[in-house]
Amino acid sequence: MDPYLHSKSCGVCMMNTSWREKQHPAFISYISSFLAANSYRLNFLPMAPDFIFNSGGVSIAFVFETCWGCENGEIVLSRVEKLKNQFKHLYVVAAVPTREQNDSFNQCYLKYSFELGRPTFVPVRDPEMGFEKIVNIAHARGACKQRDAISMMKTERERATQCLDAFLHVVTAIPGIDNHDANALAQAFGSIEAIAKASKGSILESTDLSSDKAERIFRFFRDPKYYLSPRIH
Repeated sequence: MDPYLHSKSCGVCMMNTSWREKQHPAFISYISSFLAANSYRLNFLPMAPDFIFNSGGVSIAFVFETCWGCENGEIVLSRVEKLKNQFKHLYVVAAVPTREQNDSFNQCYLKYSFELGRPTFVPVRDPEMGFEKIVNIAHARGACKQRDAISMMKTERERATQCLDAFLHVVTAIPGIDNHDANALAQAFGSIEAIAKASKGSILESTDLSSDKAERIFRFFRDPKYYLSPRIH
């Protein structure tokens, strides 16, 4: 198990109450202990899938067959067929400890011609391994979602920095305006467009710029003769 699971709360696991009633109490106890050890809260709800995990801001649904029944395989997969249109992330985990069960599982899967990955099927040796797979999948999905969110935040910060750099470059091109002045204008007005519309009085009230600098900025955006005329510095 990824050590990340032990570092903080990973989310919530919701178990189907009907599914729970069909399982041996010892296995339910194992599930409860395993979830607690991996920082998941367990709730019981009447719902369509056997499990739903909310992890890292994403929901992952599971159908969990703790012992694949050769005689009811089609019933299970018919149920899966309905669920796959309700959940974006759906997995079918089935314990197939014998060759006969594994063959039955494969035959049913091929008969229904599921699109690859919709849903994802995970055959396992036993129920304990199956549930560990479920938790690993839920954690991986949640971690990917969080990484995507962090990556998006970094991208936004980089974009904001680039915008500020461009802003400073433009404003400091005004004769006599330095980085301090440009930063003060950025905090007060936020954009070149807003500065261009600001009055001299507004610039003086909103920043610590001198009257002379406020006049320069005001004229720069309103008087073409002012900013197009040659200057000697």
